[in-house]
Formats: sequence, structure tokens, C-alpha cells
Amino acid sequence: MSYEFGIRRTKQFKYFARKELRTSSLELSVRNKGFTLIEIIVLIVMAGILIPTIVVPFATGIRNSGKPEMVTTAMYLAHQRMEELMKYDYSRAELNTHDLDSPGTTITIGGVNYQLQVQIYYVDSNFSVVGDGKLATNDRGYKRIRVSATDPDAIAYNVYSVVTNFP
Repeated sequence: MSYEFGIRRTKQFKYFARKELRTSSLELSVRNKGFTLIEIIVLIVMAGILIPTIVVPFATGIRNSGKPEMVTTAMYLAHQRMEELMKYDYSRAELNTHDLDSPGTTITIGGVNYQLQVQIYYVDSNFSVVGDGKLATNDRGYKRIRVSATDPDAIAYNVYSVVTNFP
């Protein structure tokens, strides 16, 4: 006989308690044959909440998947036009100062239209526009070239460069 916390325990009591708590495997297999109706309803409700939260962002991402391609194409066209302009000397007519040419040049690639515009201004050694940027009196030996490529969503991507009149 032992006393613990004022309760008397016997070997017979311990054996009896263990036996009552045990459930036979036969009894478990008979009781657990499937899901209850409540479990199925809870599963359907949870799926109805979780599936849209997963599917909506995925569908949005697929819908906008063409955007990176348009950005890449617009930037490629802007860089290509810049390379064409950079091959000229400072005093060539192709590099005369002017505002963004309007409407610019339209280039169609894969059925998508892109607008290319060029702006050339006189700038100082800090690359700040001198005066209005277009008069020959503002010439400090630097011209800033800006090529703007606009995608079909009317978003403009700009590429800048500077040419100098120094040897």
C-alpha cells in the first residue's frame, strides 16, 4: 500500500483503471469507417475559402505575364536607337538639338506597337540643361540624348547618354 497526495492506491485499483482506459483494435476499426457529415461540410467550407485565395493571384499573374516581354522589347528598341545616334560625331545634323519628336517613330513587333522618340539638349558638365537646351549659344561641349520608348500601355522607358565635343 502506498499513499500519494492523501489517496490510497492498491495494485488492484491500478490494474482496473488501465483496463478501463484501453480500447480494443476491433472496437476502433468498427467505429472509424469513414468521415462524418460534419467533417465533410467543414472540409468543403475550408476549400471554398482557401482555393480562391490561391487561384486569384495565380490567374492575375498569368494575365499580366506579357508585361515583362513588353518592357524588355521597349528597352531593347530604346537602346538600339541610342546606339544608332551614338555613332555620329558631335557636330553632325543627326545630333542637332530638339525636343521629343512628335509623334515619333512607330515600330510594330509581333503585332504590338511601340513609339520611339528622341530628345537632344545642350547640357553642362553636370549634365544639367543649359538655358532652353536648344540654342547654339547654350553649347558647352555636351549634348544629352534621351531616347524614349513607349509601350502599348502608354508607359515610357527612357535611355540617356551624353556626347561630347572634346577630342
